[in-house]
Amino acid sequence: MAAHAPAPSRRRWGSTVAGLLVLGVMLFPLYWMLNTALQPESGLLQVDPVPSGPDLSGFSKALTDQGGHLLTSLLVSSGAVAICLAVSAPAAYGLARFGLRGSRTIVFGTLITQMVPGIVIANALYNSYVDLGLVNSYFGLMLADASLGIPFSIVLMRSFMVSVPGEVIEAAEIDGAGPVRVFLRVVLPMSRNSLITSGLFAFLFAWSDFMFALTLNTTDDVKPITLGIYQYIGAHVGDWGAVMAASVLSAVPAAILLVLAQKYIAAGITGGSVK
Repeated sequence: MAAHAPAPSRRRWGSTVAGLLVLGVMLFPLYWMLNTALQPESGLLQVDPVPSGPDLSGFSKALTDQGGHLLTSLLVSSGAVAICLAVSAPAAYGLARFGLRGSRTIVFGTLITQMVPGIVIANALYNSYVDLGLVNSYFGLMLADASLGIPFSIVLMRSFMVSVPGEVIEAAEIDGAGPVRVFLRVVLPMSRNSLITSGLFAFLFAWSDFMFALTLNTTDDVKPITLGIYQYIGAHVGDWGAVMAASVLSAVPAAILLVLAQKYIAAGITGGSVK
């Protein structure tokens, strides 16, 4: 007699346990980072698995030393998002709706740009930035960081805007709306999920950028948190509690945004595949 197949509930329990194990492995470095931050007096190899008396002095020290760098990252990342969306949304709409010759080649070329190593782009940008006077400037770093998200945003929003019903656009044009008004009043609101998703990824790209921050800044005038932590480790290699506390603080904004926007991310990524 053939063996009975496992009950559906048993399979679900097995999938749940496997998922929890994978999640635990992925989140363990984050836990150890937080655990070390709560034990600032311990060395890196003497940290207890569970803090018996959590100490927030490491966070206080990290905020004092790195608070300004966190604000710099927030400002630069927000500016990069604004620039990224201002460039990629019209570009995606043009590729999606105007039937441009070679649009698929343009999209493919856009994807290829993401394969270029960051150090190559950073070195090429530096010479141009020196000529333009953008080295050690907030706007210069915003422009550079925006370039990290523009290719991804164009591809994502184009795939979403292609699925916008043509009848809706035609109805707006019949009512007297011009191309710009159709784009701003009809297409963008209907593409909200892809806009939010693109903006979030552009923020994360800019927030985690290190190469542009290191290459395009030669002074401490503009120092985002990634560069601040890099230099902080060299100056406080014995104070791992403060270093880990600074790392935890740098991860908080990105984590909050991911939690708040997770439903828009799922809809924005999958929406373009449904016509």
